[in-house]
Amino acid sequence: MRIPFTKAHGAKNDFLLTWRNDAPRDNLAAAARAICDRHTGVGADGWLLVSQPDPGEAVDGAIQLFNPDGSIAEISGNGTRCAAAFLLDAGVVPGPEVRIRTGAGPKSMRLIERHGLDFLFEMNMGQPVCSAGPDSGILPLAGAILQTTLVDAGNPQCAFLVDHFDFDWRTVGRAVEHHSYFPNRTNVSFFRPAGPNAIEALFWERGAGETLSSGTGSTGAAAAAIYCEVAKAPIEVRTPAGTLSVRFEEQTAYLTGPAEITAGGEFYLV
Repeated sequence: MRIPFTKAHGAKNDFLLTWRNDAPRDNLAAAARAICDRHTGVGADGWLLVSQPDPGEAVDGAIQLFNPDGSIAEISGNGTRCAAAFLLDAGVVPGPEVRIRTGAGPKSMRLIERHGLDFLFEMNMGQPVCSAGPDSGILPLAGAILQTTLVDAGNPQCAFLVDHFDFDWRTVGRAVEHHSYFPNRTNVSFFRPAGPNAIEALFWERGAGETLSSGTGSTGAAAAAIYCEVAKAPIEVRTPAGTLSVRFEEQTAYLTGPAEITAGGEFYLV
């Protein structure tokens, strides 16, 4: 079977987008693993199936996100911006407002600027909810970690305040993702203050592993930084792929970041 795709990335967090009608009708998990594989497939941090809204539904489109391991994720902030760029480029919606139904509910975006296939959006991420994480003895943590915060950012986040990144954070991230404390697994971020309104952050994502940036992870890390009282909004989240910005209006988080369409083609699923 030939699966058409468009490739896009949001701050180097890359996704493949396919209209749901062009996707296989069954065994989507296996198809996701195949198309996202960086050696034998196209390669991506996730596969987004895009569909038209149901009649009367107050959205411009709907998405379902598959991780590279075939599991389904509720939402990706960077991926949802890529889907908004996909819908705008396809002429499905004129903009500047784009509303997309995700596994975490409808999300709205405002197009700030566009240059060809390069877009900049501000996205309403909802209200992240923070709570104190488990005692450090429960999880296999490195000595750099100062405080653990659990965040609901539309998907589960475990955010660690650290004093440096000079430890094997990937191994810690993998262990935390699969720890029995999180029966449905969790996304993991590590952040440290970089000024009164800035943090640096690294990400280990559930079902994907290390990613160069994360929209929900950046939102969760920013909310955790405020919760830990080490930064104040608005917050610049400095990732290995560049800076994402998170502002808060009352308790609602708004994430500003790019989305760029880079390629298109067909994947041959055998």
